[in-house]
Amino acid sequence: MDLEFGKSLDTSKNSWRTSLLLAYQSLGVVYGDLSTSPLYVYKSTFAEDIQHSETNEEIFGVLSFVFWTLTLVPLFKYVFVVLRADDNGEGGTFALYSLICRHARVSLLPNRQVADEALSTYKLEHHPEKKSSSGVKLYLEKHKVLHTALLILVLLGTCMVIGDGVLTPAISVFSAVSGLELSMSKEHHQYAVIPITCFILVCLFALQHYGTHRVGFFFAPIVLTWLLCISSLGIYNIIYWNPHVYQALSPYYMFKFLKKTRKGGWMSLGGILLCITGSEAMFADLGHFSYSAIQTAFTFLVYPALILAYMGQAAYLSQHHHTSYQISFYVSVPESVRWPVLIIAILASVVGSQAIISGTFSIINQSQSLSCFPRVKVIHTSDKIHGQIYIPEINWVLMILCIAVTIGFRDTKHMGNASGLAVMTVMLVTTCLTSLVIILCWHKPPIVALFFLLFFGSIELLYFSASLTKFTEGAWLPILLALFLMTIMFVWHYATIKKYEFDLHNKVSLEWLLALGPSLGIARVPVPVPFVPPAERYLVGRVGPAAHRSYRCIVRYGYRDVHQDVDSFESELVSKLADFIHYDWHRSQHSSHSEEDVSHSNESTSECRLAVIGTVAFSGTPAYEIEESVQPASVSIGFSTVESVTDVIEMEPVHAVERRVRFAIDDDSESDVRTNMELQLREELQDLLAAQEAGTAFILGHSHVRAKQGSSVFKRLAINFGYNFLRRNCRGPDVALKVPPVSLLEVGMVYVV
Repeated sequence: MDLEFGKSLDTSKNSWRTSLLLAYQSLGVVYGDLSTSPLYVYKSTFAEDIQHSETNEEIFGVLSFVFWTLTLVPLFKYVFVVLRADDNGEGGTFALYSLICRHARVSLLPNRQVADEALSTYKLEHHPEKKSSSGVKLYLEKHKVLHTALLILVLLGTCMVIGDGVLTPAISVFSAVSGLELSMSKEHHQYAVIPITCFILVCLFALQHYGTHRVGFFFAPIVLTWLLCISSLGIYNIIYWNPHVYQALSPYYMFKFLKKTRKGGWMSLGGILLCITGSEAMFADLGHFSYSAIQTAFTFLVYPALILAYMGQAAYLSQHHHTSYQISFYVSVPESVRWPVLIIAILASVVGSQAIISGTFSIINQSQSLSCFPRVKVIHTSDKIHGQIYIPEINWVLMILCIAVTIGFRDTKHMGNASGLAVMTVMLVTTCLTSLVIILCWHKPPIVALFFLLFFGSIELLYFSASLTKFTEGAWLPILLALFLMTIMFVWHYATIKKYEFDLHNKVSLEWLLALGPSLGIARVPVPVPFVPPAERYLVGRVGPAAHRSYRCIVRYGYRDVHQDVDSFESELVSKLADFIHYDWHRSQHSSHSEEDVSHSNESTSECRLAVIGTVAFSGTPAYEIEESVQPASVSIGFSTVESVTDVIEMEPVHAVERRVRFAIDDDSESDVRTNMELQLREELQDLLAAQEAGTAFILGHSHVRAKQGSSVFKRLAINFGYNFLRRNCRGPDVALKVPPVSLLEVGMVYVV
């Protein structure tokens, strides 16, 4: 499925034709998990806490809860509110956090720069000078403990999404395969379902390295067929078994249900909440589609199909109180179409599982980009579709955990309890962050945010409390996974911050840096936006006068940007340096009126400015050309500048040069070179060519972090053992950047933090 199609047609997204096409494509990516929930909702709900009786009060009450939960949470909360809280079209937990951090200084991540505010993607809903700061914003910015609490909240939501990546494939595939119980004896069934489920899961994870775009074309038709299938079955069961089942949609049946079942009914909410699993995908995958497309697909197709499916199951069960089989989706399927429905269900569950696996890869990559996760190998499986990535280590860990969950739990009840807690935690985190967005970003009155938080938060807390009661029956698993992942992420992030602070307090003088000459290198810096346009990615400036031939280069990446491979990055970097040299001397020519002013201009102005080297055509003939069919990028006019180099934060130094890029000086124009400025421009370009041909040494720090004396036991454990263990066992910067070993020089560094 070509997800980039939605990004390449930004100008026509508002057209109905484009929205309908994107809505169709979103079915296979966004709604796979949500659409397969009818397979296990009723089965999980009636597993133990309540019983299906002759009065039908239980089944009608559950149907009423399902209807209103689907209406209030996915439809009202996500479609009409949360989807509007996008970050330049991107959604998800990190998008909300990024949006909040741009409107209030609450970020602990060392990635905020003055120059970033000039980015076209660094947009604010209202200019900060035109809006008075709210009391909530001032209170948040004043107390640093709230910054830490906010980050922990974001990491909690992130970890629960990763945990859902373990549970969703297991429960979806297991529930679909469980339909075999109606076609074979109980003895054969218990020995067949587990192996078949494990086999499908192994195949699913083994095919991940091919990328979802290889089979993505089939995803939308499968989900569309499944939705039409369950809605048709629902209509059939309603007409044939109980045409008056629609009366159970009244909220009265919810109160009647709770009045009769009391504690058991409250505990059964842990099964009912599974009807909204996958709702978070509407927001998380917003970047691949448009708001109108996701809204159209859910409102006019997914939502009605799910409601009809649940009503049809309830209509069938209202007339069957003593079935020989346990309550499940397949008992309401006519026997004549049971096998085709089983096959479609298995395919739909695979699609739903694929979506959450891809989402797990994406969120881990975002965490890694924001220094919240150790470095892992990221493979981009498609050159055309943005965001299609594969992480081998994470893939095999997920597969092992999925198989372990399937074999360990062996039933839908325990899997549902675990999945329900993970899903509801993510939704609670989203509700809290959206409430802050309403105040800080949309500048609505705090009472509006409080109403949103109390209304939806109370619904989700009700379900969350019911899930917690299932702690010993499976709900312990997502909590354990979240604690483990949060420990890793927080320790890694904490040590990264401390290393940054150590560098800040022990930075060397400018004179010492100038003595290093051209070995100053570059810095790749993640910024608090999802994407940085290529024309705004490079900030280049001089360190010292032009005669030193020393440059400072900052390469800015958004938290969802794809990092270039070392070959293309090296070629582009050298071309940007040549562009900057040409631009700097060109600017000097226009800013000076005499030959004497040229030297003064370069030493005073260029030394303290960073120019944005872009891709807009530069007026004038370039003084260089690049071999190997690499198109020369040129310098954008109207450069954004940073008045002081100290305004820019450095993160990870990189010195990646592998491929030769040659600059050919135009001999035909030699006779036209008369001025001193043109001679110096040619001389600097020749020096760049000579330095490139001489080769490059890659200097990387081999760091060891140690807690200082007097630190607490927790800090010593986190730094001396936790962080250093992770650092030794994850990918090093030389491997991640593909630095040639023959050219690598590692410098031992000890950080005492």
